[in-house]
Amino acid sequence: MKKLLVLALMAVSMTMTAQSKSQADLQKKWGAVIEAIAMVESEGNPKRVSRNGLYVGYLQISEILVRECNRIAGYKKYTYADRYDKQKSINMFIDYQEFHNKTGNMEKAIRLWNSGDVNCMMRKARTEGYYKKVMSKYTSLAALR
Repeated sequence: MKKLLVLALMAVSMTMTAQSKSQADLQKKWGAVIEAIAMVESEGNPKRVSRNGLYVGYLQISEILVRECNRIAGYKKYTYADRYDKQKSINMFIDYQEFHNKTGNMEKAIRLWNSGDVNCMMRKARTEGYYKKVMSKYTSLAALR
């Protein structure tokens, strides 16, 4: 019985470690672009609220995006309050990108985040100014590393 319990605990621990590693790997993959977007969106402030009150937090997340992330997850993974939590905001960004930007294209990630339009690459003119701002910030941050 003890042996079975130990094996079960080891399996759970290994699964949790694999999930954490996977999330950590995804955060590394998206880290630099997330940081650049956050600097453009909120100057890195997780408590920032847009002038119209619709977008909040580190990545300026709307209630619509929270609902979309929950739809992607298949359950209520995030609350509206989670938008003020830097790590949960990052997790929402990753979930959204991994679902709608499976190739991990950085340009698409930036344009998609700005527009919310999965066809954003076909409508680049709408997001050109934002894309240039984020890329400028991305380049500045890369120079500091």
